Amino acid sequence: MTAERTRVLVAEDDRVARDLLCEILRGEGHDVEAVDDGAGAIERAGAGRYDLVVSDVRMERSSGLDVLKAFAERAPATPVILITAFGDVTGAMEAIQHGAYDYVSKPFNVEELKLTVGRALERRRLVAAQKAEKSETKTDLQDIVGKSPVMLEVYKLVARVAGSTATVLVQGESGTGKELVARAMHTHSPRAHAAFVPVNCTALTESLLESELFGHARGAFTGAVAAKRGLFETANGGTLFLDEVGDMGPKMQAQLLRTLQDGEVRPVGGTEAIRVDVRLVCATNKDLDEEVKAGHFREDLYFRINVVTVRLPPLRERREDIPILVAHFLNKLAHRERRDPATMSPEALRLLTGYTWPGNVRELENAIERAVAVAKGNVVLPSDLPPEVGGSPPAVAPVAAGEGGGLIADRPTLAELERRYIQLVLTECGNNKKKAAEKLGIDRRTLYRALERSDDAAADAEDGD
Repeated sequence: MTAERTRVLVAEDDRVARDLLCEILRGEGHDVEAVDDGAGAIERAGAGRYDLVVSDVRMERSSGLDVLKAFAERAPATPVILITAFGDVTGAMEAIQHGAYDYVSKPFNVEELKLTVGRALERRRLVAAQKAEKSETKTDLQDIVGKSPVMLEVYKLVARVAGSTATVLVQGESGTGKELVARAMHTHSPRAHAAFVPVNCTALTESLLESELFGHARGAFTGAVAAKRGLFETANGGTLFLDEVGDMGPKMQAQLLRTLQDGEVRPVGGTEAIRVDVRLVCATNKDLDEEVKAGHFREDLYFRINVVTVRLPPLRERREDIPILVAHFLNKLAHRERRDPATMSPEALRLLTGYTWPGNVRELENAIERAVAVAKGNVVLPSDLPPEVGGSPPAVAPVAAGEGGGLIADRPTLAELERRYIQLVLTECGNNKKKAAEKLGIDRRTLYRALERSDDAAADAEDGD
């Protein structure tokens, strides 16, 4: 007796992509029906009709999310996989929260797609749809930027765990955006109406951290002139974010473990325990496995906070996201300063993409802010970037001829760099000064003055020959 063939519906408005999907799925032994828009897929939504739906997100007439919603209502047992060329956090969150089994970005890896389809068919049910309404606080997610494959996996994992009460450990180097991920989980959870309370465990001594987290009774210690509510109580019903939890001392580790086990806190100097309902998200830039082996971190606490692990990649491992991040930070600065966004010259962007970024996304944002602040016009040049990124050299004392090999003297001046860049833009604009001025972000009179300075400098050089 032969196994019953699975029935798959493909919705894709691009003919080449649609034919490729059908070929892959039929090659895996599935019966495939294809439609060229979302409306056609919605018309076919019905219980028991298909075992799987694979749909593009952006289509005419109806989108992939419309398809997803139709099947969630009429055929909730049918898993839906969404495919799109626009991989971003908003799309991933929205897709997963509306019940998509998975979210795959183009150009998709064929073997990965086959595995995803196989897993979806094994499960044969949708991930529970998130019901939480979108609120204005979700604008925090705008700062999580990137569409690299590793970041898309982060978005999907964050979306899946947002609605649960599971304790989450966010691991990553400093500056990778661990707090932003924690806020994303909070604002996309049923707890979004309550407080999100961040705590930096390295910023306080152990005794102060104890008082901050658990509160204290009046007279508990010198200076405790009144009772104080702790941050666990402040976060009741919401989310408490413990940043750099790996730096927590032994006493605090023991108290945190007891709180997680009992679901209650006891203020310093207090006699009565207080029940709390808090979703805990922790973050660290340390390898807690190694910290446990070295005896610096309690193994039982590690197991408690490491129910779900979200690993944030360093920026050097997702360089394809750097141009997107640069554009995002330029727009963010323009909005804050109420000005037109600056633009990044190709040479400057190349330097930014090639740098290793030990400080990750936070360092990149600081570098962009610095570059825009020192730029002469509305175009960021290599000389505007921080020296360590490859921009202008740091200020040094002049080197006399014959000393130091003449290295400093051989470097072009800022005026020379400006002249070269203006000539490059003029060439690209066919020597049209109006277009060149617009591209440089300056008015034509400023451009004319710059060209006059350039001509004067050239004339002086010829007179000196």
